[in-house]
Amino acid sequence: MLTGEVVKPWVTDKDFYERLSYWLTVTVAMLGIAGAIIRVYFSYIQVPRVGNLCLIMEDDFDTFDTQYTWTHEVDMSGFGNGEFEMTTNSPNNSFVQDGKLYIVPTLTSDVIGTNAVIDGYTYNITGCTAVNVTTGCGAVSNLTAGTVINPVMSARITTKNSHQIRYGRVEVVAKLPKGDWIWPSIWMLPSTNAYGAWPASGEIDIMQARGNPPEYPAQGVDYVRGSLHWGPFTWLDGVSRTFGWWTNRRKTFAEGFHTYALEWSPEFVRIYVDSRLTYMLYLNFNEPFFKRGDFPPVVQNGSQFIETPNPWESGTKNVAPFDQPFYLIMDVAVGGTNGWFPDGAGDKPWLDHSLTAMRDFAIRQDAWYETWPKNIEDRAMVVDSVKMWQRC
Repeated sequence: MLTGEVVKPWVTDKDFYERLSYWLTVTVAMLGIAGAIIRVYFSYIQVPRVGNLCLIMEDDFDTFDTQYTWTHEVDMSGFGNGEFEMTTNSPNNSFVQDGKLYIVPTLTSDVIGTNAVIDGYTYNITGCTAVNVTTGCGAVSNLTAGTVINPVMSARITTKNSHQIRYGRVEVVAKLPKGDWIWPSIWMLPSTNAYGAWPASGEIDIMQARGNPPEYPAQGVDYVRGSLHWGPFTWLDGVSRTFGWWTNRRKTFAEGFHTYALEWSPEFVRIYVDSRLTYMLYLNFNEPFFKRGDFPPVVQNGSQFIETPNPWESGTKNVAPFDQPFYLIMDVAVGGTNGWFPDGAGDKPWLDHSLTAMRDFAIRQDAWYETWPKNIEDRAMVVDSVKMWQRC
């Protein structure tokens, strides 16, 4: 057994290279952290901002204000998309409960019966607001002719008569519905058709989705999409150049509330989910939309060929048609013939170009309604809050 002082050479004799290695590692790590901080800072200050904003509307849905804030559009026409629902002002389809707004699709057959939807019934909608009374306020079901009463009732509400913004910000906190062929949307239209009929005067889609399950091959309820519509004619829509999407890989957008937001200025437009980092669309207004569209120089107009017109020559350079006031719309549609639900995807029970598309959908009610949750909380688009800011 050894006695006396224990010799510890590693304490008194420092290894130079060991110390050098230690401090070199610490220095590199600190430089990395400092570089990251600097990069984040400059990235932050370089993110385009809308500018000073003034809150012009905030609704937390303690009540359903249909007098000063929201207006129902009551219509059976399909809104240019061949949609299969009629939109009503009935409390069955839109109501406020526990501080949340519910927009709920329901079956027309629950009101008038299944046979009446298919054949031998005339239906006139109460409180119709359609521009075209003939196609928008009533329908006749006739089995021989292949016409049916719209098989679904839902709702569409807007701020057209109360609040519009020209540049600013919109935030909608909502949970999306589940169910095959359900089509929830949060979007904006111009207050006036300053540049002509749709899509010449523009459309801003803050959020559109499909209620179909994640295995649906054309992006189901685990995807949301933002886009801009613009073009000189309905069949020359530049949306294919200005759209984007975001996916929720772990959950669907029907399993919780998310913030769907728009930031819009004369310099850019940004559409995102929850955070600016999860954007669906970011577009700089750095070139005229007519040039961006790369439209054909000549188009056929009836029996004549004409030079493709530029509807936005009189508007703000690079921004028109998105230089006008727009109002907010929220709705839950069902089906349609405009291609939002592509033919051949997911056992779709109708073809877009069929003359009897709505009838084909209606007679398959047992199949698609089986996918709709019986719980209204899951079948509705549930909106927790809406805020609109105008750029001051």
